Amino acid sequence: MADPADTERGERIAKFLARAGVASRRDAEKLIAEGRVTLEGRPVETPATFVKPGDIITVDGRAVNEPERTRLFRYHKPAGLVTTHRDPEGRPTVFEKLPPGLPRLVSVGRLDLNSEGLLLLTNDGALARRLELPANAWVRRYRVRVFGEVDERALAALAKGVTVEGVRYAPIEAGLDSRKGANAWLTVGLLEGKNREVRRVMAHLGLQVTRLLRVAYGPFQLGQLPRGAVEEVNPKVLREQLGLAAPKRVRGG
Repeated sequence: MADPADTERGERIAKFLARAGVASRRDAEKLIAEGRVTLEGRPVETPATFVKPGDIITVDGRAVNEPERTRLFRYHKPAGLVTTHRDPEGRPTVFEKLPPGLPRLVSVGRLDLNSEGLLLLTNDGALARRLELPANAWVRRYRVRVFGEVDERALAALAKGVTVEGVRYAPIEAGLDSRKGANAWLTVGLLEGKNREVRRVMAHLGLQVTRLLRVAYGPFQLGQLPRGAVEEVNPKVLREQLGLAAPKRVRGG
């Protein structure tokens, strides 16, 4: 529930920018720190600044519109794209390859350069942050092709969690689906989805990941979505899955 005092003062600008799809709340704070955000023509100095309807806000000199209704999209990310808006190394990005006509979007978490499959995209940075929280207990499920000798007992032991190079990973569901020579397909389920978690844990087991395909993120499935395609999640389904009563907008906590 919103604090009555906050309602009276308005909305924190970092949260406003996140809901407007400019960036995640954390990245919006970076934009503010870099002096790239103005409110009524003056540079914003703190992300705790409050804004009200009708205030004129710009980022890099461009006006930011009032947040639209919250929208969520399923995207079948191909391998070879980075999940960022701009890449300093000049590599192709997810957002450069999206079909035309979409609103400005941010990703829910990331898939690394060589990973593929389901990536959720939204025009609401606050929703993105909410969907990334481990407290949701949403399983990220992958199909993983590996090279090497698979030890099914070692896979089963991952259900107790594992520490790799000082990093503790939460319990992981992992099972062998098929094997052909030195190659095998696994199904792997994660609750946290830390950076390069699947590849690092598989390497710890002596397995080289040769293909990584995310097939589900919580209740949202890749299904038969073609590679490179985008499909919007039905607003009714979105509300039901997130337990929302408000029909137009998710206002992250």
